Amino acid sequence: MTARDRAVWDPAWADTAVRDPAAPDRAIRETRPDHGAIWRLTLAAAAGTAASLGAIGLTATSAWLISRAALHPPVLTLMFAVVAVQVCGLGRSVFRYAERLTGHDAALRVLASIRVRAYTRLERLAPAGLAAFRSGDLVGRLVSDIDSIADRWLRVLLPYAAAAVAGAATTGFVALLLPSAGLVLAASLVAAAAVAPWAAGAVARKAERRIAPHRGELNAASLDLLRGCAELVAFGAVDEGLERVCDADRALRKAEGRSAAGRGIAASVTALAAGGSVWACVVLGVSAVRSGVLPGVTLAVVVLTPLAAHEVFGGLAPAAQQLPRIRASASRVRAVLRHPDPVHEPSLPLPAPAPPYDLRIENLSARWSAGVPDVLSGIGLTVPAGRRVAVVGPSGAGKTTLAMVLLRFLDPAGGRVILGGTDITELSGDTVRGIIGLCAQDAHVFDTTVGENVLLARRDASMAQVRDALLRAGLLDWVDSLPLGLDTPAGEHGARLSGGQRQRLALARVLLAGFPVLVLDEPTEHLDEQTADTLTRDLLAATDGRTVLLITHRTAGLELVDEIVRIEAGRLARPGRLRQAGAATQA
Repeated sequence: MTARDRAVWDPAWADTAVRDPAAPDRAIRETRPDHGAIWRLTLAAAAGTAASLGAIGLTATSAWLISRAALHPPVLTLMFAVVAVQVCGLGRSVFRYAERLTGHDAALRVLASIRVRAYTRLERLAPAGLAAFRSGDLVGRLVSDIDSIADRWLRVLLPYAAAAVAGAATTGFVALLLPSAGLVLAASLVAAAAVAPWAAGAVARKAERRIAPHRGELNAASLDLLRGCAELVAFGAVDEGLERVCDADRALRKAEGRSAAGRGIAASVTALAAGGSVWACVVLGVSAVRSGVLPGVTLAVVVLTPLAAHEVFGGLAPAAQQLPRIRASASRVRAVLRHPDPVHEPSLPLPAPAPPYDLRIENLSARWSAGVPDVLSGIGLTVPAGRRVAVVGPSGAGKTTLAMVLLRFLDPAGGRVILGGTDITELSGDTVRGIIGLCAQDAHVFDTTVGENVLLARRDASMAQVRDALLRAGLLDWVDSLPLGLDTPAGEHGARLSGGQRQRLALARVLLAGFPVLVLDEPTEHLDEQTADTLTRDLLAATDGRTVLLITHRTAGLELVDEIVRIEAGRLARPGRLRQAGAATQA
């Protein structure tokens, strides 16, 4: 796949691989195991080699035993071979089990380490940095792509390591019996290990690289279809939504079909190599027996040992064929791990400032990513402790961007935000968010009970404190009217709650958490006018005595705020001047 193709199918790849062709190789290196996992993988490789040698030894010894027994020798002359057959048979099973046990243990440890890094990275990126990834595709990166990375060790490196040692030992053994047969076996094993993967790659290498991006596209399209099902039905656009999913599915099936064709070619080459080696050994062996170079009893060993060796090598071609897919998956995971931080944490963060928590914004500018115009420019605002200020303005004016900066989800491009006398860029994000709480317009409601959704804010809170938070949020009467009360399921994304109830539930969370400073970002969005007015008054009444920054595009229902300031096109409408609450209707 060309750089341009990868950029089309995977935008996050375009950030790294297009400008840096070595990115896939670095992605593989960055997901390598630690020393403990390497030690376990080494043990797994050793056990796999022993199991392979046991399987080959079992075939070779059995062939000799059967040939020798056909001559009716004394039984004692066969005892060593009988014991060897038993040892090889038992050893093959024991060592194969040890290989699977240690190999999977190492791979699962590596996967756990990568997943921890990925989820830790997501915590650093959320929410501003996640805009670069679609939800469905991001799930694919965190699940199937990370799982694919384990195949590099379990399905590629370990089989090749075991086959290399077992193949060399088997070739040497056959060469001792009949040098010409050893050369034939060596050539056929090279064909199985190298020529077959090359032939498969010539057919399916591009398809293998495209499978992971196609799978991500299918995940994203499927998630969009599920999330937007109601809207698609309402506007009669179901066919278009299904067609997009079908297009993604067809593209994935086409790539997987091409991959299957490559596997078929590899299997054909491997089978031809195995069959050719056996027939060649038969011809060479019979000729050697006739000339007296090879004892007749060992003819079966020379003929059947290549079959056992090729059983070990039979899985190498499909394993090697997965390398382009694994490298593509590793690059997609690396795109998440290497995505730029929207917030740079201080190397030595200062301790949390002491109250009171005055909030002062000085000449603030902000943008969502480098190289794009500022969303906010020259914002100056002072909010004394205990004051409640409404920031109003049209949609797209930059109000939510201001909230993201205040919560340390986004770094200022210029200017400063001072919290309690300390620049917030000198504080850790957790410290800032321990003081400033957010009640957002799209606060997530988890698919659990109403009580558990509120307890998310403070796990050690008592039921009395939860009920008090719900009371102040104006939701307790509704909860008490339910048959299950606090144990009532909220449904996925709060599907069993109305829009106003979801917002009041989000308010109950921040009230339970007890943040001294609150940012209420469009808490009445998507509500009807009467419900929005009532909710706004309840919000302001419930947060009386706290420092509150109410961000809204509505100017109604703001009688309880102390001051109002308007933002337009990323700037204060009247820089440095705050309007009194009484002028709300004029704002």
